[in-house]
Amino acid sequence: MKKIGKEVLFLEAKGNVPRNGEGSFIRLNDGRIMFGYTEFSGNDWEDDATANIAVIYSSDEGDTWTKPEILFRKPEEAWNIMSFSFLRMGNGDIGAFYIIKNNDRTDKIVLTRSSDEGKTWSEPINCLDCLDEADYYVINNDRIVRLTNGRILFAVARHTVLNTEHNFTPGVICFFYSDDDGYTWQKNETEFACPFPSNPDGYEEPGIYEFPDGRLWCYIRTSLGCQYQSFSSDNGTTWTTPEPNLFFSSPCSPMLVKDCGELTVAVFNPLPEHLLREDSEPWGRTPYVIAVSTDRGLTFKKENVFYLEDDLTNGYCYPAIIECQDGFLVAYYHSNGTGVCLNSTRITKISYDEIDIVWENQESKR
Repeated sequence: MKKIGKEVLFLEAKGNVPRNGEGSFIRLNDGRIMFGYTEFSGNDWEDDATANIAVIYSSDEGDTWTKPEILFRKPEEAWNIMSFSFLRMGNGDIGAFYIIKNNDRTDKIVLTRSSDEGKTWSEPINCLDCLDEADYYVINNDRIVRLTNGRILFAVARHTVLNTEHNFTPGVICFFYSDDDGYTWQKNETEFACPFPSNPDGYEEPGIYEFPDGRLWCYIRTSLGCQYQSFSSDNGTTWTTPEPNLFFSSPCSPMLVKDCGELTVAVFNPLPEHLLREDSEPWGRTPYVIAVSTDRGLTFKKENVFYLEDDLTNGYCYPAIIECQDGFLVAYYHSNGTGVCLNSTRITKISYDEIDIVWENQESKR
């Protein structure tokens, strides 16, 4: 398998910054690329440690970057803010979505917006205001999608908090949407839980991709050796029963699918035989690959899979993707020799010229 891409930036976790990652890109109107990500501080890298949202900029299609600066600071009473996503809103604003993690697990998924390309931001609104229950909702970075019809949609894993030790029930997938450009939000009635009670994690960390015909594909992290998938033909209102997608084998690690030019790319951890155990270092999230589809995600072929990272001593996860001139950028966690995946962030630039692909000549159905 061919290895592609070149490193353009390594945001190393060191000193009083024990973790950098889980970010999202957006193209500004002046042509620059902005990348926002979670920057942890202090001595702890765990998900409940102190963290703010940092930002960097590139004026040359990702080849060089500015120094990090803080974009959003956590509220004083919160543990942190993390799981960051940018989205260009329907009225032209930049939308920024993130989780506010509170110490009582009354977490919020919020949206703030900027009408001046990121210089100033509105007060955050809680996208979960439509809920009565106080469950724990998990969303990943770079996961908010705008459908062709204008609807904004995201999928989350819902966990019920069992006790004050922060033990949770297995994840149940559910969906939130806005039909007024993010000003109000609703939760649809469709939910699905993993059918295997012995699976401790359930369904986790879903993502959504829209096919050219308007159908939606929800891909789901599991502990079952591969990504599971579900489909919707009514803009995310109803969904099929999840089923395994054996092409996307993976440990308990998330995948991301996005369009880049004429290609659709999926970034994920495949599951080699010697890494079937999740207790392998680091967490089984190695190697890292890019699968390329030439028919807008309808089919993926094994001959169109490339190494993004092939060093099996390190782990990689939680990608973000954006198209740039003649290629695309992928940002992701890199364990940097620590054995802990949630460590540093590497931004890799891939040129279309590097990708030797077999094109799909006929339409096919998943």
